[in-house]
Amino acid sequence: MRSRLGDVRRLGGLLSVLLLATALSACGQGGSSGESTGEATDNAAFPVTVSTKFGEVTVPEKPERVVALGWSDAETALDLGVQPVGVSDWLDFGGNGVGPWAAGEFTESPEMLGTNEVDYEKVASLEPDLILNTRSDGSGEKHQTLSKIAPTIAPPADTVPYGTSWRQQLDLVSKALGKPDAGQARIAEVERAFSETLSQHPRLQDKTVGVGAYYGSNQYGAYLTGDSRVRFMRELGMTNKPEIDELGSGSFYVDISRERLDVLSADLTVVFAINGSPRQLRQDQLLNRTSAAREDRLVILDDPEVVNAFSSGSASGMEYALQQVAPVFAEHVADS
Repeated sequence: MRSRLGDVRRLGGLLSVLLLATALSACGQGGSSGESTGEATDNAAFPVTVSTKFGEVTVPEKPERVVALGWSDAETALDLGVQPVGVSDWLDFGGNGVGPWAAGEFTESPEMLGTNEVDYEKVASLEPDLILNTRSDGSGEKHQTLSKIAPTIAPPADTVPYGTSWRQQLDLVSKALGKPDAGQARIAEVERAFSETLSQHPRLQDKTVGVGAYYGSNQYGAYLTGDSRVRFMRELGMTNKPEIDELGSGSFYVDISRERLDVLSADLTVVFAINGSPRQLRQDQLLNRTSAAREDRLVILDDPEVVNAFSSGSASGMEYALQQVAPVFAEHVADS
């Protein structure tokens, strides 16, 4: 309303009556001036330049149609008040493709897109002006193709596939959306949540952890330090068991043969099923013979919603998981 007022004044006294009518109408609608000011502030942030593993990417104007392709990119955008028009559902949430802790933030359902295999034509049909692909496999070929559709924010430099941390993701996405201050504020909120939880459960500090998944067909895997689940544990003061990280590099996980399953045993061991059931895990005799199981240092996550929150790597997902799992972890971690 204030910008219109300046325009009308420049037109002179002849339009004074129109000015009065416009002012009264705007006041009757209520609150529009604050919204206009906020929008003007957002627009003033552009153009913005974001550094990625493929170089600097410039977003020329405030994006109105955002496509979120990367793991938890959609939840991160929602966290910053932006609703993507298209999303990839990495954890098979269904619905709007995000966890229940974020699903209600959509007022209009987004178009559902693929995950590992990108349907470029479908992405282009959404006419995006920004593509978020910050937690992804980091494929140069995919990035080149997506960049022909719209400015594309890739992972940061020197990250393994899907290894973008939640801090890096919030930083990249908030900058691309012209909301860097909001991104930093959100990072501080999550850090505070972890800090407060650790103060409530100090037993977790400086302990080792092994995080594994059961893929079905008697196949297990372990997550490496660059994975979001291990980062979750690190925020709680824990360290990934060194012997696990020695098993692989250049990825976020490594397969483990059943004969070596005890490598997951640490001060705390956390396991969940991906293509199987928690019942199978609990009945697995080999898992039950590991030192972690025998010494009551094994936690099997059996609530799918909690598993997804723990695996999401998004700020809101981690906050949800934190409330559910921290007390259980503290109960089963080894004594000092």
